[in-house]
Amino acid sequence: MRVRPFAVVALCASVVLGAQEDSSPADDRDLPLDPERTFSLDTDEGTWISVDVSPDGDTVVFDLLGDLYTMPLTGGEAVSLTEGMPYDNQPRYSPDGSEVVFVSDRDGSENLWLIDIASKETRQLTNGSTKSYESPEWLPDGNYVVAATAENMAVRGDARNPKLWMWHVDGGTGVQIIKEPGSRRITGPTPTPDGRHIWFAQRTNLWQYNAILPQYQLAVYDRETGEQYTRSSRYGSAFRPTVSPDGVWLVYGTRHEEHTGLRLRELATGEERWLAYPVTR
Repeated sequence: MRVRPFAVVALCASVVLGAQEDSSPADDRDLPLDPERTFSLDTDEGTWISVDVSPDGDTVVFDLLGDLYTMPLTGGEAVSLTEGMPYDNQPRYSPDGSEVVFVSDRDGSENLWLIDIASKETRQLTNGSTKSYESPEWLPDGNYVVAATAENMAVRGDARNPKLWMWHVDGGTGVQIIKEPGSRRITGPTPTPDGRHIWFAQRTNLWQYNAILPQYQLAVYDRETGEQYTRSSRYGSAFRPTVSPDGVWLVYGTRHEEHTGLRLRELATGEERWLAYPVTR
């Protein structure tokens, strides 16, 4: 896999001794910033990569070091979808495969963006300046995107716990689907093929160092009734649910002993088995 050049900004700092005032000019450059130098990297592996498969099953899109790439599912050379200074991540194909939604800081703050696969033209979906966004996913009709969002790390309290939001692809301020309780942290939303239910992982206890298990459990939201139900009780936690395209199966991650594994659940019966154990992200 050949990765195209990445951009790096050289950060400069001035130190003024004593009481002398800093006379260096303020940096008032507009976004996007221009790189001061570039470097090339050839690699065939990466870590902490978010991957999605195109609806036709032929191509994967993934993030690596802040850029997005596409590559044949069977392997081959990666082709850059985005490049440059912005940090782009968490790409997801639209149901028709023509667009990708992703998280980016290209406007100076973290937001959701859309990119057209054919033209590589981007457009901004959200316009926040103090929020973080996690795990964007398309609803099956292709008209809406759901994601978990919260105030960024500079904000304290319950506002930092992501909640489930939904935005129309044509724009708007979005709609908060799940609000309460404030202490609940939501991540990894994934809709069912009929669009009625949205699965996600939730944590109600506060974050802490050396936290004991369990942490996250699966839950599902019914878009027609507004009801929410907890759907797991594993000691090793349950996270990152994914529903199969036919709506028959659910796959999720869990901890068992010292490893992480994938559990496969038949939604009609609730019966489960190990799909893969152990695995790494």
